[in-house]
Amino acid sequence: MDEDRYPGFRDFVSGRGPALWRAAYLLTGDHHAAEDLVQTALSRVLRHWGRARHGDPEAYVRRTMYHLQMSWWRRRRVPEQLAATPPEQAGTDPHAGTALRMTLDRALAVLSPRQRAVLVLRFYEDLSEIQAAQVLGLSVGSVKRHAHDGLARLRAAAPHLVDHAERVTGGWR
Repeated sequence: MDEDRYPGFRDFVSGRGPALWRAAYLLTGDHHAAEDLVQTALSRVLRHWGRARHGDPEAYVRRTMYHLQMSWWRRRRVPEQLAATPPEQAGTDPHAGTALRMTLDRALAVLSPRQRAVLVLRFYEDLSEIQAAQVLGLSVGSVKRHAHDGLARLRAAAPHLVDHAERVTGGWR
C-alpha cells in the first residue's frame, strides 16, 4: 500500500481494527464472516480515504459495515433454529464466562437481521436511538420497534440471560 496515497490508514487500521472486528463479530456471530465484513468495509473505505479521514473515519467504517451486513442478510437468509429448551444456566463453573458468551451467541442468532443490528448499535456500540436510525437508514420509530421486539425475543430464547443482565447491570435498558 502506498503510504503517501493513503496517509494515516495503516495507523487507523492497527489502532481501531480490534474494536471494528468485535463489532463485526457481534453483527455476524461468526469469526470468519466478521473478518470478511471488516476487510470488505475497509477496502471500500480505502477508496474514499481522503474524504473519510478528515471526518470521523471510524464512524464511516462502522456505517459501511452495518450497510454491508444488512445487504448480506438480504441475500442469504438462514433459517432460524430455535431450541425446545433453553441452554443450561451458567453456575459456578470456571468456564461460566465462556458458557455465557456461547449462550448469548445462540440467543442473538434467533434475532432478525435488523433486530440484531439495532441491539448491537444500541447496547454494544452505545448509540442513541437517533444515531442508530441514522446508521441503519431507518426511522427512530423503527429502531424502537426492532429494539423492543429483539429484546422480547432474547428474553424468550434465553430467560436466564435476562436474570444475569439484571444482576450485573440492574436491568435491561
